[in-house]
Amino acid sequence: MAPSSSLPYAGDVSATEAWKRLAADPKVQLVDVRTLAEWNFVGVPDLSSVGRQVHCIEWQDFPHGAPNPDFVAQASQALNDKDAPVLLLCRSGARSRAAAIASWSRSNGWKRPRNYRRVRLRRQSRHRKPAI
Repeated sequence: MAPSSSLPYAGDVSATEAWKRLAADPKVQLVDVRTLAEWNFVGVPDLSSVGRQVHCIEWQDFPHGAPNPDFVAQASQALNDKDAPVLLLCRSGARSRAAAIASWSRSNGWKRPRNYRRVRLRRQSRHRKPAI
């Protein structure tokens, strides 16, 4: 999906498009903004086939849903290339969209964060490819 100038971030991409980008461009980074409980119960995407790892940084805590005030700082520290395209992931797309907006709107140097929208991750081990 093409970026929209009306969006306060680079735009949304489907799960299929996100995987294609991860496979094609070694600079693309994936930040999983779900909660620790979700990572433990559902698992995290396995990017080993493309030679990278997922950056797991909670956007909100569980079970209260309080925003993580340090999200942008934690994500900025985890990302090794601020010029790299960034994909943000959550189950429904709502938290990843909010994280994309926050990441773009704060002066943190990220280039064009994108929301990896409406991802439906099946229950998986920590060592499987994302279910797309």
